[in-house]
Amino acid sequence: MKDIIITNGENVSSIEVEQCLYRHEAVLECAVIGIPHPKRGEVAKAFVTLKEGANVSADELIHFCRSQIAAFKCPTAVEFCSLPKTSTGKIQKYLLRAKE
Repeated sequence: MKDIIITNGENVSSIEVEQCLYRHEAVLECAVIGIPHPKRGEVAKAFVTLKEGANVSADELIHFCRSQIAAFKCPTAVEFCSLPKTSTGKIQKYLLRAKE
């Protein structure tokens, strides 16, 4: 499975971006994938499930990431949803990629 996103020729680890998002108190679980971008090649998109009772906007999560990691690594979009998983609980990123 591809965990490297190439944006403007820079390698970005989706795992590093996910670890950053997990540091936010509202995030229960997340997955980050690369989506096509006409000028940058790919950009990061985050899929996030919030903790019960938590309320945070996509812009707030993107701003949080920018305060923690380099701006070019940060997601350009955040979608709030429940994440598809295998029977053992592993997030199925390929299904997220397929819907993009």
